[in-house]
Amino acid sequence: MAVYNEVTTVATAIERVLAVDIPGVDVQLVIVESNSSDGTRSVVAQYAADARVRLVLQDAPRGKGAAVREGFEHATGGIILIQDADLEYSVDDYPKLIEPIMRGEVDFVLGSRHAPGRSVRVMDDTARYVAPVMNTAHWVFTWFFNVTYGTRLRDPFTMFKVFRRECIEGVEFVAERFDFDWELVAKLMRLGYAPIEIPIEYNARSFHSGKKVRFFRDPPTWVVACLRFRFCSLPTQQRDRRTNQRQTRSDRISERARDALDG
Repeated sequence: MAVYNEVTTVATAIERVLAVDIPGVDVQLVIVESNSSDGTRSVVAQYAADARVRLVLQDAPRGKGAAVREGFEHATGGIILIQDADLEYSVDDYPKLIEPIMRGEVDFVLGSRHAPGRSVRVMDDTARYVAPVMNTAHWVFTWFFNVTYGTRLRDPFTMFKVFRRECIEGVEFVAERFDFDWELVAKLMRLGYAPIEIPIEYNARSFHSGKKVRFFRDPPTWVVACLRFRFCSLPTQQRDRRTNQRQTRSDRISERARDALDG
């Protein structure tokens, strides 16, 4: 959980995560606090003694991407789920996001904010044009990503990214801000980890409520990230491992089919 200036929501977010109860799953919460200026650090410090919490304190804010990358270094579980502290996403969606990975069907899941007949972002406490502009921009950037990578994803930039930790072993991540969302999906897809998308609940908050994406600063970095990570080098050992995983999964599925026929 990357945390920066979230004093009004962070305690609720932490409590909700720690209250998650999924059979067969032990929850570890890695909190990376980036030296907030609003008292957030003193709030997260109250959870340092919890055995399920690993608290990482940064000396200065370097961006969401930098915080998530540092969180990866401290995560010890077999499945990693990225969670924010702003309450836009619901922990009630955890079970359905994790289930296909636990069943061995996939290694990478995206929680899609898109649902038929529903706008992704509805912001009642901001200018009327902001949400429509952001929703339109989202579709433009999604189209750009899909064309660049030859995919058909609906929401590659969702915060809810869930994957086996093996997916990122040996992979170097460098993005500092929200371009990290592009980098993670781009590199995992190039390594052969095609995600499935599962619909989730999403309650967008406005800039007035603390949204940190910047209209003019961040979008150019997304375009650069899309092209940069399409052509950057990737670890060959990861590709070899992914090929072996595909064969193992194929063999497992074939074995299940044979058992069903025999039964």
